Amino acid sequence: MAEKISIGVLFGGRSGEHSVSLMSARFVLDQLDPQKYEITQIGITRQGEWLSGPNVHQAMLEADQANTDFSPDDLGQIDIVSLLPTPTRDGLYRLMRTQHGTHGEVIGLLSKLDVLFPVLHGTFGEDGTLQGLFEMADVAYVGCGVVGSAVAMDKAVFADIMKANNIPVVDTVLLLRSELEADMDAALDKAETIGDYPLFIKPANLGSSVGISKVKSRSDLLEGLMDAAQYDRRVVVQKGLDVREIEISVLGNDQPEASVCGEVLPGAEFYSYDAKYHDDRSQTVIPADIPDELAEQMRGYAVDAFKALDLAGLARVDFFLEKGTDRIYLNEINTMPGFTQISMYPMLWEASGISGPQLVDRLVELGLERKAQRDATTHQFHREAN
Repeated sequence: MAEKISIGVLFGGRSGEHSVSLMSARFVLDQLDPQKYEITQIGITRQGEWLSGPNVHQAMLEADQANTDFSPDDLGQIDIVSLLPTPTRDGLYRLMRTQHGTHGEVIGLLSKLDVLFPVLHGTFGEDGTLQGLFEMADVAYVGCGVVGSAVAMDKAVFADIMKANNIPVVDTVLLLRSELEADMDAALDKAETIGDYPLFIKPANLGSSVGISKVKSRSDLLEGLMDAAQYDRRVVVQKGLDVREIEISVLGNDQPEASVCGEVLPGAEFYSYDAKYHDDRSQTVIPADIPDELAEQMRGYAVDAFKALDLAGLARVDFFLEKGTDRIYLNEINTMPGFTQISMYPMLWEASGISGPQLVDRLVELGLERKAQRDATTHQFHREAN
């Protein structure tokens, strides 16, 4: 019998998408075959503390649903843990208080890990920061690397790179929080240069529609900018278009493949956080009812964008299809898309012939494959003696 792969599944986190991460992790944990994997749950609290134990996920989920702060003291079998940024100390380490009442902590190896599966959305999880820790620790992990994760998360930088690769995107104006604080009227004037209302306001670095608002007047614009600036020091303003929302899942490393297209029919005026996760009126149509030519064009753009950012493992690519003109705009790329029961990423692959268990198996394989590619890279240079 083949030896099990030791996998650490990370969830929670410090971002505004903490709750979504907990829901996504439930799906991933359910799909992992215990006959193939030795599974270690790693929950990250809203304060950034890492915890591990067989019931951490359920306890954090219940606390989140009850809108209460999670306390490690609520669990019996729990360890405060850490991943050290040193390749010579690979694995997950337990932090233990020193004996005899002295201050401080000591560490001890809790478990070896062959691969990490970070089911974390937004900042401190999907933006390249956690991936940097994984690279320093020299551990295999599922998903995109540092550069691709960071660029895909930043909507302003992402738009510039798409334009450089001749991939159409919606025009964007970038505002800094410091600009809003220094001269709000000037910031409002700058935002309005993008075009007539309605406009969309978004934090530059966040997902799951957190902090996004559709504004129809200057007073709404002020409120929307202040709301988005809570979540990021960089805020983007985009022209509101009358569009259909089409999503495509991508899977692979150097040779990525695109799924069938799916369409989102939001129950609200746009696909907000509540429309995504709490509104029963929101619907998805898979495959999307669009001409084959348009579907193939969007699938081609999805793969091109994946390659342009040097992404790995997975991504969900979201498009706008303008009503009346059929103009295509690539809206954004999610490098760790939602994995809830109603999330498009796994649903699109299910419709493309890949089941949930097959999907997580493939993602683990791709993470190990990318690690092997990194291991084949030389990081030292020795000059030849004369």
